[in-house]
Amino acid sequence: MRALPAGACVCIAGAVVAAALCAAPALYGPTPWYTVAALGSLYALCEWPAHRPLFRGRVPVPVAAGSFFPVLLAAACLLPPAAAALVAVPGALLGRSGEQPRAARRIWRAAGLALALWAASLVHVLLGGHEAVEASDFPYALLPAGAGALAFCLVLTTLDGTIRATGVGVPPALPWGPRRVPVRSACRGLLPPALAPHTVHGLAGLMMAVLWRSPYGPPAAILVLLPMYVSCWVFAQYHRERAAHQATIRALVQAVDIKDRYTRGHSERVGRASVMIARELGMPEERLEALRFAGILHDVGKLGVPTRLLRKDGPLTPEERRVIELHPEYGHEMVRGIGFLGEARAAILHHHERLDGSGYPYGLSGSQIPEFARVVAVADAFDAMTSTRSYSRARPVEAAVAELERCAGSQFDPAMVHALSRALSRHGWDPTTTADTLPVRGAVPPGGNVPPKSPLPAPEPAPAEDGAR
Repeated sequence: MRALPAGACVCIAGAVVAAALCAAPALYGPTPWYTVAALGSLYALCEWPAHRPLFRGRVPVPVAAGSFFPVLLAAACLLPPAAAALVAVPGALLGRSGEQPRAARRIWRAAGLALALWAASLVHVLLGGHEAVEASDFPYALLPAGAGALAFCLVLTTLDGTIRATGVGVPPALPWGPRRVPVRSACRGLLPPALAPHTVHGLAGLMMAVLWRSPYGPPAAILVLLPMYVSCWVFAQYHRERAAHQATIRALVQAVDIKDRYTRGHSERVGRASVMIARELGMPEERLEALRFAGILHDVGKLGVPTRLLRKDGPLTPEERRVIELHPEYGHEMVRGIGFLGEARAAILHHHERLDGSGYPYGLSGSQIPEFARVVAVADAFDAMTSTRSYSRARPVEAAVAELERCAGSQFDPAMVHALSRALSRHGWDPTTTADTLPVRGAVPPGGNVPPKSPLPAPEPAPAEDGAR
């Protein structure tokens, strides 16, 4: 616990005390201990081997977090609130804890699940759900079960949002993240993605509870877990594939950063700026990942350009510039066979096209230029102007935006430039690189101000030339 900030420690301690108070009545009142022990053991048995290897480590069990929540929500449908709160504790303490500090992660998870189960069971009882389950009274049993699942979801997301808000200085390995986030923003970001899964888990938990009370008993109820396990396996496969995609992209970006030391971190920042523009334009969420890939990989073709040109101090000769201008085509050839990139491939090929048709490699103009390419072009030029290179010093953010606005309509899409300007005024710009890249030499400090001895460069060369290398 010493590795955690004081706010996080207080939050964890408060959750533990609250969970203990909620579960305490079970020790003094009539409690169906057989059901508590059976469900608690079942959940612990499901969680304990969830990430452990089978068959001597050759076949991992593909189980994601929350895969066995139906067991917990079945407890909420079968047990009084205090008893239901106890069911999650053994499984949470025995389950995979992940990175350090493991004890804090386990304790936080156990307390959070206990509080969420207590709330779900309380809501279920108040709405007459227990009687409906005993009588197998459908469809009236659906409302209390759905309300209990919603309460379970709300409590978990609120607790996670709270720990995120106290996470100043928390190591990145912790589940609640390394940066301080307002409670309202954290909860708002966590709640929508959790609603649908918890609703499905609530229905599965209701099915388990009804079968548990049926003449067939607990063995029939356990069968409900089989389709949940299969769906979890599919989900785990998707995340493995996604992780492989990320590893592929990271390897390509690191190769470019090693080759062109003056632009380390540039690719990551262009991807971030591209997503900022897209959000201002209201692009659908499903397109944002492909656009981020486009920004990150837009310069991957530099791997085919001689290193001496990328690291040359001063202006390029016309012959050297023609060689540099081949990098979009090199990049497109390199990623053409990577199917998951989708629209990103066109952006890699066309991000140096200009709206007036004077760009390269094909001299496209106006709407002929793919939308992703027009977004990445603005993000690329902006980061190029606000970063120190071998041939130019960094400009302040305000000067870079003014230069983009000057070139809007001829070189850049005005809609993309205005979107970036709005996003910067709302969120600001931090030019620091990610943890995986080295700092940009002479990077602009937060706020976009150039150090006192770095005068504002002349408007020429144009932004497109700034971003050409």
